[in-house]
Amino acid sequence: MTTLASGSATLTRDALTVLQPGFTGTSAPDWLLRRLGEGLASVGLFGRNIASPTQVGRLTAQLRAERDDVLVAIDEEGGDVTRLEVRTGSSFPGNHALGAVDDVTLTREVAFELGRRLAECGVNLNWAPSADVNSNPGNPVIGVRSFGADTDLVARHTAAYVTGLQAAGVAACTKHFPGHGDTAVDSHHALPRIDVDGSVLHARELAPFRAAIAAGSRAVMSAHILVPALDPDRPATLSRRILTGLLREELGYQGLIVTDGMEMQAIAGTYGIERGSVLAIAAGADAICVGGGLADDETVRRLRDALVSAVRSGELAEERLADAAERVRALARWTAAASASAQASASASVAVSASTPDAASASASASASGGVSTGLGAGAGTGAGHDVGLVAARRALTVTRSEAYEPVGEPPYVAALTPVANIAVGDETPWGVAAELARLLPGTETGSFAGGDGEDAAVAALTAAGDRRIVAVVRDEHRHAWMASALDTLLAARPDTIVVEMGVPQATPRGALHIATHGAARVCGRAAAEIIAGH
Repeated sequence: MTTLASGSATLTRDALTVLQPGFTGTSAPDWLLRRLGEGLASVGLFGRNIASPTQVGRLTAQLRAERDDVLVAIDEEGGDVTRLEVRTGSSFPGNHALGAVDDVTLTREVAFELGRRLAECGVNLNWAPSADVNSNPGNPVIGVRSFGADTDLVARHTAAYVTGLQAAGVAACTKHFPGHGDTAVDSHHALPRIDVDGSVLHARELAPFRAAIAAGSRAVMSAHILVPALDPDRPATLSRRILTGLLREELGYQGLIVTDGMEMQAIAGTYGIERGSVLAIAAGADAICVGGGLADDETVRRLRDALVSAVRSGELAEERLADAAERVRALARWTAAASASAQASASASVAVSASTPDAASASASASASGGVSTGLGAGAGTGAGHDVGLVAARRALTVTRSEAYEPVGEPPYVAALTPVANIAVGDETPWGVAAELARLLPGTETGSFAGGDGEDAAVAALTAAGDRRIVAVVRDEHRHAWMASALDTLLAARPDTIVVEMGVPQATPRGALHIATHGAARVCGRAAAEIIAGH
């Protein structure tokens, strides 16, 4: 039996401190505010909590009125995975688009501007970036969330992203350690397994995490994956060999270790969330992420009580729980200092701009963009402030034209061949090019065609299109046989069809015009629409 030198009150408080729960609604419920008073130190925001930046600002102020050092976390990767712009689509392209451009200065600027917007809303911990090397092109959950399949490229952009985000005063949480890229299973549904030897893992999967650690990433998120070369028995989130032996001791990482969502089936379906949370803290994790699916006071109580009981039974060392809680508090202290530093830098930049001969035009430009200089240095052709996401999306396009291509002059018909969205992306965020094309070419119509028989989908699209030019929008054609079949039929009947690939562009470009956007963010759709409309 462990001796409880600190007393039950401290033990219970530490157990609450290591939890990162979610909740429902756009304002904080009473139970959440009460838990903050009892020791809860972190809160996670999801799409269901967000209506507008102003509303998020009110929400985070409400949380800080109860606890001024609370960590407010969000899963805001930009690109396909957006929470801040969950109902409109992101103003920033995702990692794959940034990797396609391969300009680390641009990646830093995008991450800084995204971080600045989060900080303005009161968010100080971002569960991003993804440092996964997308070595398996059939990966159902990573894909365009990765910077790419090249290890060195992923490493340098991961470091740039961490640097940019944290310069804005928002802690980065690099994920999914030790690397989720070489998986064929989505850990939301089951436990993925990576069967490669240790030398491959160290050379490929771990390199981006080494870069993130060198860049000062304040947090790292574990993956719910089984990697037998590292631990044949337990998934990374629950593995002491991986979290403590590899991440802490071998790689020298001293920041916060956060679990991926504990209600994901890779853990909940095999260990249960209570048992899984105890094993995760014992293995070396410092914070338990939960709330994407389970978002209520009962979940917080269950996990708190499980941790307390594990200490009292001797299964979990009290010192380990106390250490985890202190790492959470240390990150809270860092975010407070980083936020103050970022605000001071922004004020100094405005002051310097105001003192230059071009102060009037510089001030007007800053006012128009709603932003200030990043202080990171803009590279040739990059953007600043609110435009940087669109600039990046435009630069990320890969455009292939046939010799017979004729520009679109009349409103087209957009046939969106729509796959089932993975849980990380969600199905509530709009994607595609139809809305942006309608803005540029009024009268544009669209239809959505889901999986099943590809030929039937194509025939339905051809019927709906009539004599209008067809723009076929796909997402990961290489992963969906029905989608490839639908394109075959469309192109056979209408060779002038334009194809827009908004996933990982693995299939051979085809169509009179083929545009690979490397992601489905709103700005990616806008950049593609500009090409189609000749703008």
